[in-house]
Amino acid sequence: MNQKSTPNWYFTGSNGEFSLKHPDRSSFLYFPLVNEGGMMSSISPQLHGQVTTGHNTFLTPPISVEDLHNSRGSRNFWVYVEGKGAWSAAGNSARQHAQAYADSADESLLEAGLLWHRVTRENKELGIKAVVTSFVPIGTDKVELMKVVLTNTGTEEIKITPTAAIPMYARSADDLRDHRHVTSLLNRIYTSAHGVEVQPALSFDERGHRVNHTSYGVFGAEEEGGQPAGFFPVQEDFIGEGGSLDWPEAVVLNAEPQIGHGGGIHKEGYEALGGLRFASASLLPGQSRSYVVVLAIESDRIDISRLMSKYGSSGAFDAHLEENKLYWADKVNTVEFHTGDDAADQWMKWVTLQPVLRRLYGNSFLPYHDYGRGGRGWRDLWQDCLALLIMEPGDVRSLLLNNYAGVRIDGSNATIIGQQPGEFIADRNNIPRVWMDHGAWPLMTTMLYLNQSGDLDFLLQEQTYFRDSFMSRCRERDSSWEAAAGSSLRTAAGNIYKGTILEHILLQNLVPFFNVGEHNNILLEGADWNDGLDMAAQRGESVTFTAFYASNLYELSLLLRTLKERTGQKTLELAEEMVLLLDSLGDAVDYSSVSAKLERLSRFYAAAPNVVSGVRANLDLEQVADDLARKAEWIFNHLRDNEWVESEHGDGWFNGYYNNDGERVEGETAEGVRMTLTGQVFPLLGHAAGPEQIPHIITAVERNLFDEKIGYRLNSNFGGIQQNLGRAFGFAFGHKENGAMFSHMTVMYGNALYKRGYVQEGRKVLDSLYNLSANFELSRMYPGIPEYINEQGRGMYTYLTGSASWLLLTMVTEVFGVKGQLGDLLLEPKLVKEQFDQEGKASIKTLFADRQLEVVYTSTGSAGYGEYQIHSVTLNGAEVTLQRVSEGVMIPRDVLSALPEGQVHLLQIALA
Repeated sequence: MNQKSTPNWYFTGSNGEFSLKHPDRSSFLYFPLVNEGGMMSSISPQLHGQVTTGHNTFLTPPISVEDLHNSRGSRNFWVYVEGKGAWSAAGNSARQHAQAYADSADESLLEAGLLWHRVTRENKELGIKAVVTSFVPIGTDKVELMKVVLTNTGTEEIKITPTAAIPMYARSADDLRDHRHVTSLLNRIYTSAHGVEVQPALSFDERGHRVNHTSYGVFGAEEEGGQPAGFFPVQEDFIGEGGSLDWPEAVVLNAEPQIGHGGGIHKEGYEALGGLRFASASLLPGQSRSYVVVLAIESDRIDISRLMSKYGSSGAFDAHLEENKLYWADKVNTVEFHTGDDAADQWMKWVTLQPVLRRLYGNSFLPYHDYGRGGRGWRDLWQDCLALLIMEPGDVRSLLLNNYAGVRIDGSNATIIGQQPGEFIADRNNIPRVWMDHGAWPLMTTMLYLNQSGDLDFLLQEQTYFRDSFMSRCRERDSSWEAAAGSSLRTAAGNIYKGTILEHILLQNLVPFFNVGEHNNILLEGADWNDGLDMAAQRGESVTFTAFYASNLYELSLLLRTLKERTGQKTLELAEEMVLLLDSLGDAVDYSSVSAKLERLSRFYAAAPNVVSGVRANLDLEQVADDLARKAEWIFNHLRDNEWVESEHGDGWFNGYYNNDGERVEGETAEGVRMTLTGQVFPLLGHAAGPEQIPHIITAVERNLFDEKIGYRLNSNFGGIQQNLGRAFGFAFGHKENGAMFSHMTVMYGNALYKRGYVQEGRKVLDSLYNLSANFELSRMYPGIPEYINEQGRGMYTYLTGSASWLLLTMVTEVFGVKGQLGDLLLEPKLVKEQFDQEGKASIKTLFADRQLEVVYTSTGSAGYGEYQIHSVTLNGAEVTLQRVSEGVMIPRDVLSALPEGQVHLLQIALA
């Protein structure tokens, strides 16, 4: 038996390139291949995966992660060796599968870099080696390229007959089970000089029975452009009666192609195959021959001549590959880290790439992400912008402005987001649903933008509001609304209403303040950040996000005072209906009374029933700020007095939730300790947790949630399903939202600890996440951060996770302390001794004020955090006059803006 110990991947270059021996000995591995033009692919070590441009346009069959090892279809490339038989360069043949654990198994090696993928596979018995390189070229062409180089590694001449065999699904994911055969009858299959093209006559999907224009193609060329010798365009003919895609008759018997050189014949009504037979060739020992395969999706018939002229040769492939490598390296290297751990720095390049992948894939189209129809959710719009503000800040202002068009006048928001920025769509499924946390996130992202840019004018820019049939946070229907009227809020006079961005933010945070349950915490509604807490819509409460909203109200009060100080503005114009929510300006509400709060909310809903008067109230800015601060302080005191759970061990934590029976969820019970990490993160991130409570929370987290094997669990074991709280507890404990290490919340916990000055504790949290992810023997994932780590330590749902944005943000702004303060640069490092190299240096390259900066910290004495402070700063060698702020120093924005563009500027900081 040849099952050797699991090797780890290791980095081989300076741009995140890595290598992994025997990758096919690990299950569930896949790699993303994508471009800005909309081509979205995934590929496994055996060249499984999928190729698509959207939910309704799959070139290859849609797959789930289980299909990576169960499906027989792949981007297969067969070699028939005369006298020895069939062999798959993808490792995907029945014979190779049967020999997987034998000494005669192929030797294989995976090499990959920033969005390119290469597998080398060698069979010593046959004396042949294949190197298969795959990538999606940059630009707008919806193509994936594959080059196969075959080499004779034996001592005698061999004769080979190569055949590319790629199943062509060519339709919507909806058809995978629903009318799979019927939709194959729509196929119109064409052969040409270079390959096979499929253009179904109609599309059968949720859009109806439409005339189809989309075409799908698999084309190929030998060496420098030579045409294939023939084609197998029909899958059933290729595999033969009783055959299969991993042991097809046409290859095993080396049969003549169904259609000869030049093509020109078309077929109709069958499952299609990109079956390309290349001419037989003899290879002397050491001799190689290469083949290029092009997979393409077009909105109409494919211009094959243009496509093959551009990509269809070995030389063109190599040139586009180099262009691709430079493009992605340039994008990722906008932010670079240098510490005492080169492997961790290289790993961060993949983390830095992940928010870009999230922008391009949305939440779908990778094997673990086998749900949804593409696109992102409301939360994603805001959290992905956290990374964009660091990596691609140029477009963020317009993105943020567009995002605010999704806010409703009742403080909720649209839940279906269109393809275009600022496009929000009425719920096609007509399902009323409100996630109570949605209103909390936009301010956090907007504050990062304001601190990075100093652009306070953004707050006063106007934007529309979203309107559909739902009102009063989806508790009521607006029978007067019609889709034809559009999705913009209107005034009583019928005009489209616009309010300032500040007005939008105030609404999102004021409405929830009054929307409380019987314990005077904000109602959980459909769920909060944890979508799995979705069964407590009537009486459930989210203490967790009550803390977040309270911190937002406090931050808003400070922001208003800053606006007055910086601009001289003394008044605010807000929709007159909002005065009801700013109760301390007039008709004050008793905040300790649940009924009084709900009555005020009902009055507001009645005053703005999916329509507004259009009249604006002119309010004193200072009084509005006082109202917000009063609300925030009331919540802080309420949470500290009523939601703090004491432990018999002497520590304590915040209860995070009430269930649908109105029962407190967390604490020490007869069945055991119930605790959530989320319930601690948000009080720590903001201002709800008092300084004296923080050490107790940390101790309780370490005792109840930290597990050496999988890190910081999202929750302790609640013991059985919780039908009065959410579906998450139907999952096995230690998996997904029920007790797994959920990266998003773990990173936010680390971020919160750094923010509150607990640097060593925060460092431990981030280290645990890195060590778990990078331990391939357990995590079985490529470099990067997973959505979660399960009970066995396996990394799950790789690549598409908002936790990457949070980790990047934490490293830049907290660990390296490069952050903005209303446009100025604040340097406030929280590096620990282990993060400095042997020369006592740690550095980061990043963007600020539209300038590329390399910030180098040098420790001249002790490198332990808390033992150093900033001694001196030089900018491009010139001494900078220090403006000390808190634990750091400030560099005015105009100093940086005066620097030349297009070059890297060196900031050297001496710590002593």
